[in-house]
Amino acid sequence: MNIFLFLGALNGFIAVALGGFGAHGLEQILDASSISTWQTGVRYEMLHAVALVAVGILKDKYPNSSLLNWAGWLFLIGIICFSGSLYIMAPTDINLGLVTPFGGVLFLTAWTLLMVASFKLKK
Repeated sequence: MNIFLFLGALNGFIAVALGGFGAHGLEQILDASSISTWQTGVRYEMLHAVALVAVGILKDKYPNSSLLNWAGWLFLIGIICFSGSLYIMAPTDINLGLVTPFGGVLFLTAWTLLMVASFKLKK
């Protein structure tokens, strides 16, 4: 099994489901700001689900790349921290402080590793 392809597809599925839930289920009970927070979580989860799929495809071609491995895991943990914290904060009064920006730093790190890998991987 290609773990990153699977995780990308799973997160894409979750993003679509939570996006629909936010648009049709939460719209009646949350204010506009909370809906915007929720949709930001959905948008970032979907974008990074696609990044996970790309890492999965690249891992098939470069199975021994530790840079790709790290990038994939950091994308996943970034989704959990960034989007997950927004999904918790939007409908509740729970403030998760630095969890959201920490997820953003994980995204940036994963993208940086992907850039470095692009220079190091041989055709």
